[in-house]
Amino acid sequence: MTTFDFSDVEAFLDCHPDLFEQYLMRKGRWDSLSGWLEQRAPSKSSSAAEEKEKREPLLSSSCADALKRRSSHAELRRSFARSKASTAHRTYDEHVSLSAHESQSSVRRRALLRKASSLPPTTAHILSALLESRVSVPRYESSALDYKYRLKESNEREFFLELVRDISNELDMTNLSYKILINVCIMVNANRCSLFLVEGPSHKKTLVSKFFDVHSGTTVRPSSSMDSNEVQVPWGKGIIGYVAEHGETVNIPNAYEDHRFSDEIDKLTGYKTQSILCMAICNSDGEVIGVVQAINKNPSGTPFTEDDEKVLQMYLPFCGISISNAKLFSESRQEYDRSRALLEVVNDLFEEQTDLEKIVRKIMQRALTLLQCERCSVLLLEDIHSPVVKFSKTFELMSPLCSVDHDISMEKVSCSDWLINNSIAELVASTGLPVNISDVCQDPRFDAEADQASGFHIRSVLCVPIWNRTHQIIGVAQILNRLDRKTFNDADQRLFEAFVIFCGLGINNTMMYNQVKKTWAKQSVALDMLSYHATCSKVEVDRLKAAKIPLSSELGIDEFHFNDFSLDNDAMITASLRMFLELGVVQKFKIDYEVLCRWLLTVRKNYRTVAYHNWRHAFNVSQCMFVMITTAGFQEVLTDTETLALMVGCLCHDLDHRGTNNAFQAKSGSALALLYGTSATLEHHHFNHAVMILQSEGHNIFANLCSKEYSHMMQLLKQAILSTDLTLYFQKRTKFFEYVLSGKFSWSNQEHRDVLRSMLMTACDLGAVTRPWRISKQVAELVTSEFFEQGDRERSELKLTPSAIFDRNRKDELPALQLEWIDGICKPLYEALVKLNRKLQPMVDGINANRKKWEELCLSYQQARRASESSSLYQEEGEAEESNQSVESAHKPHAQSCECAATNQNTDSIHRPESNQTNRN
Repeated sequence: MTTFDFSDVEAFLDCHPDLFEQYLMRKGRWDSLSGWLEQRAPSKSSSAAEEKEKREPLLSSSCADALKRRSSHAELRRSFARSKASTAHRTYDEHVSLSAHESQSSVRRRALLRKASSLPPTTAHILSALLESRVSVPRYESSALDYKYRLKESNEREFFLELVRDISNELDMTNLSYKILINVCIMVNANRCSLFLVEGPSHKKTLVSKFFDVHSGTTVRPSSSMDSNEVQVPWGKGIIGYVAEHGETVNIPNAYEDHRFSDEIDKLTGYKTQSILCMAICNSDGEVIGVVQAINKNPSGTPFTEDDEKVLQMYLPFCGISISNAKLFSESRQEYDRSRALLEVVNDLFEEQTDLEKIVRKIMQRALTLLQCERCSVLLLEDIHSPVVKFSKTFELMSPLCSVDHDISMEKVSCSDWLINNSIAELVASTGLPVNISDVCQDPRFDAEADQASGFHIRSVLCVPIWNRTHQIIGVAQILNRLDRKTFNDADQRLFEAFVIFCGLGINNTMMYNQVKKTWAKQSVALDMLSYHATCSKVEVDRLKAAKIPLSSELGIDEFHFNDFSLDNDAMITASLRMFLELGVVQKFKIDYEVLCRWLLTVRKNYRTVAYHNWRHAFNVSQCMFVMITTAGFQEVLTDTETLALMVGCLCHDLDHRGTNNAFQAKSGSALALLYGTSATLEHHHFNHAVMILQSEGHNIFANLCSKEYSHMMQLLKQAILSTDLTLYFQKRTKFFEYVLSGKFSWSNQEHRDVLRSMLMTACDLGAVTRPWRISKQVAELVTSEFFEQGDRERSELKLTPSAIFDRNRKDELPALQLEWIDGICKPLYEALVKLNRKLQPMVDGINANRKKWEELCLSYQQARRASESSSLYQEEGEAEESNQSVESAHKPHAQSCECAATNQNTDSIHRPESNQTNRN
């Protein structure tokens, strides 16, 4: 076994200072470090010049070493942050590496960054470092007591100035109070002194002393922590209360002879009070802010003199200024701490928004720490819209600093339900107003029996409502019993209300997240149900799989003039299978035949039973594409991937069509428009529906493609389906016409191929216009029927007047609209395609023949309309003539002459109007 001398170990550590520092930081003991510091601390008797001479070489060497080991320090801090041996995170001393040219602000900024880097990398630690206060309380050590006594004897003026300087720059209330008492003891030769400060609102002032019976020989400052015992004196009670209320000076040689004196303190401490000098401390406005009391002037039994009163009257105004400054500084620090705490609350709330219980527990923990109370509760309403206040959830947490009886377990406290049953929380939830009760025993709303049953004694309650972002009350938050046994003041209420605002946002977000989760779960279940009912059955798949597939010639699907209504639903499925088989894509892409059968049946099942955009339309579009690829010879220039994408796109291009167009979706603000926007709304939905079917179990006909081929296939499929949007068609056809008419179209140009595929999809989608007249007219009537249904919905639901093509009352305009449709949209496309491929001439011939038919119908409708208008005009004129004839008959004179003359006259009067009518006609 190898042994090492101490000198060897020491030499090794000298060569590896980083290792030594790391070891010291992880395993060094505090007592060892304290002993090392005491041995190297400078003696108090050394002069300032000697101390400076000793520090200069040490500082320079430390700076040099720090510069040399800067990188090792960074590694040391990282190692220290990861170390689990230490529970406290300490930062470096910034003065060690302070260079002469560095400003204090840059050093402070670097110190904050180093502190943030030394802590675990969480947002809370980073926020804590960034929000660290830049204000430090100045520290001024008091002069030695013997030095003050010597000044008092030798130079009273310098002595007084020294006491003023001693407190002038002190902003810490604890140190200031201590210095004031020590200085007063020395100034008036008092054996002991006490300082009482005014606290509480103007209507309920109290005198509080945290520094009672301090004597000039005190070496340890009294603690100002929350656990220290305070002495409280009611306003106007006793000598101190009298001085505070009236502002008068009280100088009593014998305290026991004054009726205002209470000997309770003497009995408790065993100290006998003889003489008392009590004087008020006022601020710059003359308001009493404190009382100082000097007891038993030295030597014992000597009363305080008028000179003591005068010198104290001269000194206390300076004390009043210092106390006011310290209070202002303390209040500003409190505001800073509270603002910082609120920012940390925001950080906590928005770090965790997924679990309601976790976020409420964080809220209560922050509330207990921020407001220093014993217990916090959060109660959430069951229904925020109900006028009846009922809480559904309650969360409670008790401070670990709370002195609870050992008989009361946390389970008993957490299960206590007095807050749920009493009227305080219900009152706040119903009115929305905060409630601050300083003494619950004096409030009739408090249930004392429930308090006794819970085993937790409640003194004060602060209850505020919790609002959500829409300013609705979602619950209440309550805090109980300040740890210092005081009541909740206005500052506590304002802070708690600000705190609860952020809490309300956090709780509301978490509740919304839970609602979204539930909604998502419901949607998932609904989609699962729809997927089950929207997919075909196994029986259908087995039947189709076993069926004999006829040839293309037998089905007639290899002709341009295919009859769209010649096949029934099942025959269209077998025809679709035949098209895939003849194109060779099943063998090329290794598509499982059963999967293909299942996919086709499911695609058919996901078309709705609307008038036109149904499964038959999808099949007819795919048959048109099949003919163009095979008969017209596009199969020679299109790749197998493009061919498969086009065929699948044709079958899926109108999946789940609702019988209304994109404009209707935008006008009605439908869910589809909200989901996909107003550009190619339905086409995006059709594509996503196709993807959903492909992703369903047993439906992926692209399963045997590699990832790159699959991605390319999906891009082609999306482009194919979106191309059926006529808005996109108008955007692309200008380029296509330009390529074709100029003779610049190139099959090797990818952009040209993309545009061509889009044009082929549109040509197939509009292919019914090229069918024989009987078929084309029947399809046009189906389209018109679907459009009229949309127009009826626009009129009834949207209160809009539909355009001519959707207006049932203008159905006679159909031929003219069809001519506009053919001339503006269809014919230019097919003529351009024919220039690219002459084999498509039958489609152009078909559209020209159908155009003539529509033109004849248009002329016949126009003639019929003119005839109808003429007939209406003739009928109106006849009705007017009959009206005139009846008027003339009514005014004809009755002849009383001879029979012959009367007969002649009557004959003339009767036949004359008839001849006029005949002539007019």
